[in-house]
Amino acid sequence: MSDKVQEKEASAAVDHKAFIEEILNDYRLACVSREASLLGRKEVLTGKAKFGIFGDGKELAQIALAKHFKHGDFRSGYYRDQTWLMALNLLSVKQFFAGIYAHADVAAEPTSGGRQMGGHFSSPLLNEDGSWRNLTEQYNVSADISPTAGQMPRLLGLAQASKVYRNSVELKDLTQFSKEGNEIAFGSIGDASTSEGLFWETLNAAGVLQVPMVMSVWDDGYGISVSKDKQTTKSSISEALAGFQRTQTKPGFEILKTKGWDYAHLIKTYQRATQIARDEHIPVLVHVEEVTQPQGHSTSGSHERYKNEERLQWEKDFDCVAKFKEWILNFKVNGRPIASEDELNQIGKEAKKQVRKEQKEAWEEFTTPIQGERQEIISLLNNLASSSENSGRISTLAENLKKAIDPYRKENIQAARKALQITRKEKSAEKDAVATWLKAQLKDNGERYSSHLYSESEWSPLNVERVEPIFGEEKVDGRVVLRKNFEALFSWHPEILTFGEDTGKIGGVNQSMEGMQEQFGEIRVSDTGIREATILGQGIGLAMRGLRPIAEIQYLDYLLYALQIMSDDLATVHYRSKGQQKAPVIVRTRGHRLEGIWHSGSPMGAIINSLRGIHVCVPRNMVIAAGLYNTLIKGDDPALVIEPLNGYRTKEQLPTNLGMYTTPLGIPEIVREGSDVTMVSYGSTCNLAEKACQELTELGIDVELIDVVTLLPFDIENKIAESLKKTNRLVIVDEDVDGGATAFIMKKILQDQGGYFSLDSEPLCINAKDHRPAYGTDGDYFSKPSIDDIVEKTYGLFNELNPDEYPAII
Repeated sequence: MSDKVQEKEASAAVDHKAFIEEILNDYRLACVSREASLLGRKEVLTGKAKFGIFGDGKELAQIALAKHFKHGDFRSGYYRDQTWLMALNLLSVKQFFAGIYAHADVAAEPTSGGRQMGGHFSSPLLNEDGSWRNLTEQYNVSADISPTAGQMPRLLGLAQASKVYRNSVELKDLTQFSKEGNEIAFGSIGDASTSEGLFWETLNAAGVLQVPMVMSVWDDGYGISVSKDKQTTKSSISEALAGFQRTQTKPGFEILKTKGWDYAHLIKTYQRATQIARDEHIPVLVHVEEVTQPQGHSTSGSHERYKNEERLQWEKDFDCVAKFKEWILNFKVNGRPIASEDELNQIGKEAKKQVRKEQKEAWEEFTTPIQGERQEIISLLNNLASSSENSGRISTLAENLKKAIDPYRKENIQAARKALQITRKEKSAEKDAVATWLKAQLKDNGERYSSHLYSESEWSPLNVERVEPIFGEEKVDGRVVLRKNFEALFSWHPEILTFGEDTGKIGGVNQSMEGMQEQFGEIRVSDTGIREATILGQGIGLAMRGLRPIAEIQYLDYLLYALQIMSDDLATVHYRSKGQQKAPVIVRTRGHRLEGIWHSGSPMGAIINSLRGIHVCVPRNMVIAAGLYNTLIKGDDPALVIEPLNGYRTKEQLPTNLGMYTTPLGIPEIVREGSDVTMVSYGSTCNLAEKACQELTELGIDVELIDVVTLLPFDIENKIAESLKKTNRLVIVDEDVDGGATAFIMKKILQDQGGYFSLDSEPLCINAKDHRPAYGTDGDYFSKPSIDDIVEKTYGLFNELNPDEYPAII
């Protein structure tokens, strides 16, 4: 026998061994993940955790998918993907249980530090200092959210980023984010959730953009208890989407079908799907049918309530782990089976043992520090009891805490608080020790549960120092100020790109991007369809991959289409990942002083109360707006900028340091100084207030007008409260409904800043009517605050004060 033949046979033997080992490892993982699901449910039902939702029944499909998930790729999935994460070594069994227990330590529970319920996954995209990691050297998991189909818009942006990187010469050096655009964005969703509009909007946009996306639909036939014949046309998402299938002449999707229990076909399907997406940048839908859900939807109920005996038996027969075992027993290499039933049973037993071991470790690591803190406060309470005149009550608190079963910090804190309430009239070193312990615990738990709503890195936009605009003699339209400022930013920052309805070819409906597409190309300045939620999603995904998107929503009213994604996804990215991910997208829109029910443009109360975690900027002119964009580009937080709609044709002085000057966040501007009353406003209404101030001067009232500039953050230097110390009167003006943004502003000034103590008169809010504004000039005049309204109502404050000097006007 020749040496070459011997080498070939030896190589074949090694390949067979590796092949068999891979199959058995896959079976081992399927068993481990299934045992984790089964035990996870028990842990919830026995009271150790609050809620459980698991990935049992999806194990085999996710193992097959993970084989083709490469470094640099991104996942935007949902809460049944535990096996996928385990296959990538991004999730251990111990970490899985730490998530179920809500272990508030990212070292133990790296997906969210206990902030999200189990099954919601993520991976670190940032270093501890907030800088980007090298995303091409790791598997990337964008932080999950619970709202059904809420992961879809973000998926579009994650996929589009690869197209941008592949086709932009200017970005070739950003190799920590992409290697020539070869990365795929993988998505997953339960079949029932494909009924959501976000799913259809995202797939339509992906088909138009032709981006490298592999979208998996886990089809187990139900959406909780509702069967798919009531969910989906033709009871099949792939059939319903058949018109999306690409042809030789028209682009679209590649649509593939496979079965959740067919190991070999699953692997072949994902191999084909990823090759198409990665090489051709074609979106692919993989419809994984005949998936089971052995434990039902979640720990909230049992599927025996809505599945008949025939269906339940089918799920046992076609359970993917059982079918995989059957396949292995029937599969032969060189005429010999690759494993015996005893060997596979042993793997199952070992998996069960491993899961139980790691669960116990996770529970011990979760409870030990809490129990340590409990012993500390019990000891302090016993010391306090020995010196307190309320010894019996304090001792009872300590004894009850000692008997407490639940391992929660809540009980520890409650006992300390109650003890301090009981001993509120006492003074002792023992009481001081309890108070000191409590303060330290509240501080620690503030970090555990309330940190990282906004960036805490050196790149926080709050750290950007003010640079004043330097004005030349030229006066131009406000739109020109914006356009020239954007030109400067785009020239210096190749990672900036913008997109939206009419943003590209015509440069926006207000011409503030006029000529930008010709200058910077269609990749960086582009048009989109009418689809606000996925415009926002593009921004999130692109920003997560190191780009700096400016996502344009044509008018503020249309923001409502995207508000759910802004609130549930964008606003919580940094928080729900405990500072391990960020998406510094700038959402650009315009509003205020529009006319008509559907173009009223000022739902500010709804916005600021939905978007904590996003900076909300409300400039009154375009010079300020441009300065805000300059600040935000230097920072690493997401933001919403609402340009004043009536400012595009208003003449403003053109700064000579465009792109360089900055408008700081949270610092109001005193528009005019005065001594009689402090008037607070923002946006277009601030310009009306300024005119009203001139008329009030003629009536003998000297107004100090303050433009808040940003609502989130709000006046971080307490400038308004300082003004109140001088004027002792407060008027707040905006065009939101009664109790909208003005209620927020009043709370900030009077309570948070202590402005209440400076008031000599009742504070006054001047708002729009509660209904949507009527159309036309008169509709606007009688629906929203006018200059006349501001003058008369402010004057009324002084009429009450001194009716002789300020006689009633009406």
